[in-house]
Amino acid sequence: MTAGKSPAAGGSTTTTQAYGEAWYWDNRYSQDPSTFDWYQKYPSLAPLIRLYVPTHHHPILVVGCGNSGLSEEMADDGYNEVINVDISRVVIEAMQTKYSDNPMMKYMVMDVRDMSAFDTRSFAAVIDKGTLDSLLCGHNAQQNAAKVLVEVWRVLKDKGVYILITYGSPVYRLPVLKDLSWTIKLHVIGKLQSGNTSNLTRDLTTPIPLDANGGSTESVGMNADVHYIYVCIKLLLKYSFDMFFRMSLGRTKHEPAVWGNCFRCNCIP
Repeated sequence: MTAGKSPAAGGSTTTTQAYGEAWYWDNRYSQDPSTFDWYQKYPSLAPLIRLYVPTHHHPILVVGCGNSGLSEEMADDGYNEVINVDISRVVIEAMQTKYSDNPMMKYMVMDVRDMSAFDTRSFAAVIDKGTLDSLLCGHNAQQNAAKVLVEVWRVLKDKGVYILITYGSPVYRLPVLKDLSWTIKLHVIGKLQSGNTSNLTRDLTTPIPLDANGGSTESVGMNADVHYIYVCIKLLLKYSFDMFFRMSLGRTKHEPAVWGNCFRCNCIP
């Protein structure tokens, strides 16, 4: 496996529909316990993370951490309180054992759709590398994505940042993200090639301009050679009524132009 794969790559439709289930990930990590990073590794993301996330005494949450090496490298880079959650008890127990002597990292079994174990405004940053994507490929994608984003917004401190690394282009991700009260900045990064080098020369730390409606003013399109990074900065506002309405009732019709499914949203290359 390579760091550039999407969650659904190589999986059947039935398999991808189980991405929100603990049993699927327990089986997966039992069969393959080796370290694996979705999409990107920390060295390629570090300039952007350092830009938006201060290193001093601010707790950071990594959702759907799996057995990634991201948190270890962040701790080595000066982030001294990295909390990691995953729905899989198998992988969390393995990571707890692996990092039992590292006080800067904590691992917890948790479903990101319900993070009630955390107080409101607990974290300076939430990092998501493929977790929202996985849920958008599964059953009840709309409701699950809404639950995750509301929980992320809730646990973020005021002006905290949600950093979403995804294969999802603006046409698919911006309508989902815009339901909550935050400022959104879009960055792009080339997929990792052999040797862990990026194939994109664009400066990662320079955001792509968005127009008044939140759309991209540049033709980034559905570029198969890039990952998109949405940096969502929490505003000092209440939840949007629309988000609560969607969570309580669900959408009344399928909206493929926004939510899509695994094949229509290009998560199987």
